[in-house]
Amino acid sequence: MSDEQLITDAHTHLYDAAHATEEFKAQIAGKWGAVTMEAPPEAHAEAMREVDRAIVLAFQAPACGLFVPNDYVADYVRTDPSRLAGYGSVDPHDPGALDELDRLKFELGLKGCKMGPIYQGIDPLSTPFLRICARLEQLELPMLIHQGGTFLGPLLHSRPILLDEIALRFPDLTIQVAHLGHPWIDETIVLIRKHPNLYADVSALHGRPWQLYNALRCAIEYGVDEKLLLGSDWPLVPTETVIAALREVPKLAAAANLPDVPSEVVERIIHRDAFAVLGIEVAAA
Repeated sequence: MSDEQLITDAHTHLYDAAHATEEFKAQIAGKWGAVTMEAPPEAHAEAMREVDRAIVLAFQAPACGLFVPNDYVADYVRTDPSRLAGYGSVDPHDPGALDELDRLKFELGLKGCKMGPIYQGIDPLSTPFLRICARLEQLELPMLIHQGGTFLGPLLHSRPILLDEIALRFPDLTIQVAHLGHPWIDETIVLIRKHPNLYADVSALHGRPWQLYNALRCAIEYGVDEKLLLGSDWPLVPTETVIAALREVPKLAAAANLPDVPSEVVERIIHRDAFAVLGIEVAAA
């Protein structure tokens, strides 16, 4: 299979029920309904059978009741090191966060860091969060950041436009904005146009076809469709569901006589090598 045919899911999770508090589970159930809190390694491996590569995320957000340990993800990705890239995470409130960043790279072999200020209960422009960004830049580790709406924490802290200041301060830090920063997708598109090291994934948009169409069309108009990455947010959504939704967008545009989203643009997103884009190196197959 050529590189042009690879499928890389740049946004998948790993966790089990013990990693979330009962309060967090109740909040999730109240807002999202019957969402699984079981995403163990064996389920991830099965779900990724038809995917060539995947980024697998830890997440340390005790402020909201979720804590997926870095070792849990590191142990799993070692079972398939040519296909899986693990991202660790740190709680920015933790005095030992910088040491943990060093450990996740040099001891655990993780390839990036997942952050989410709105879940972690912190202003992304605060000193504790900015010190994380500074160390990630020094370590040459990419950051995947949930900078978009959710039902926890102040929405003001989750606006994608705040990443402009971070990108200006740390121009060598590679940043992947999760979910295209929805609902503030236009902000994210302007950001990734402005900053060379900013990218975005299209996870969590499949269920909103009109929003997904507008997102892709806006990216085309701003000339940044080449900076969009495939992501599923598994286990919430299967990778194949996202791919199918992307392939429906050109049909939606044609049926409604809207400005087109070319199928070749969609296929490039589906087959984009996120590892190469983000500078992730893994073991040879």
